[in-house]
Amino acid sequence: MRHRVRGRKLSRTGSHRKALLKALASSLFKHKRIRTTLAKAKEARSFAETLITKARRNSLHSKRQVISALQDKSAANELFGDILQKVGDRPGGYTRVVKLGSRKGDAADMAILELVDYNEVMKAKEEEKKEKKEVKKAKKKEKEKEEAPEVEEAKVVEEAAAEEKPKKKQRKKKKDEESSKKKEEDAKEKSKKKGRKKKEE
Repeated sequence: MRHRVRGRKLSRTGSHRKALLKALASSLFKHKRIRTTLAKAKEARSFAETLITKARRNSLHSKRQVISALQDKSAANELFGDILQKVGDRPGGYTRVVKLGSRKGDAADMAILELVDYNEVMKAKEEEKKEKKEVKKAKKKEKEKEEAPEVEEAKVVEEAAAEEKPKKKQRKKKKDEESSKKKEEDAKEKSKKKGRKKKEE
């Protein structure tokens, strides 16, 4: 029985699991939002929040503890600098897990782990991305409009060529009709000449 056994093994050995949690926490502090499986997100949340509570003491000892836990000075500096100012007097609950649904392939439950105080920053980044996409779309439309007249001219030329073809057919028909009429007239004249010759005889 596994009564009162905390944590998830995540199909890893102890050393591998510790390395995974360090990597997830350091990337969370650097990027403020990470996308991973639901089980990893829940496990990384408790690990990251304990580090944030230690960092809130803002002493040399707590700094050394966080650096030894993360093994990443840049992530620790980010935590003690910008993140501590945003957290302020918040009494716990520094992170949020948002479920995303299942992943294609292995159908694993996916989630986003993010810092609660960075909603505005993330929204601003998303708005910037949207603006860039809109600018790109506008440029594409302008290019298409510039290229459109050339296409129309080509269509006009094709239509003119298509109009010329039926005229040629009509000419051929007229020529055929004229030749057939000439043949008929020649045959009539020949028959008349034969009738005259017979009468003279």
